[in-house]
Amino acid sequence: MHKSLVCTVCPMSCNVSLELDENGQIISVSGNRCPRGKTYAIKEHTAPERTLTTTVRAVGGVHPLLPVRTDKPIPKGLLLKAMEETAELTINAPVKMGDVIIPDFLGTGANLVASRDL
Repeated sequence: MHKSLVCTVCPMSCNVSLELDENGQIISVSGNRCPRGKTYAIKEHTAPERTLTTTVRAVGGVHPLLPVRTDKPIPKGLLLKAMEETAELTINAPVKMGDVIIPDFLGTGANLVASRDL
């Protein structure tokens, strides 16, 4: 079995190919032009992660919404749950960029942090 993806680690955007066995285990990786591409492809196949960026409601500030993000990637499978969690969240001003809004967000080890002063 064969799986192709585009590496997003650097601007070269390599077309990386994974050769998989019948159980979905990686046999070989090709097409990467640097070691980071191979690492990215393996991680993307086995345990994909994404940095969550969204907004939460804000009270008492200049803006009605506060942009927030996780300070490191979280498992891709938790993104929907993370969005549901942030949809219920309301923040009171003042908030400084980089302030931790929720530590250890969803038990991932990533903090939900403010992306702007409010």
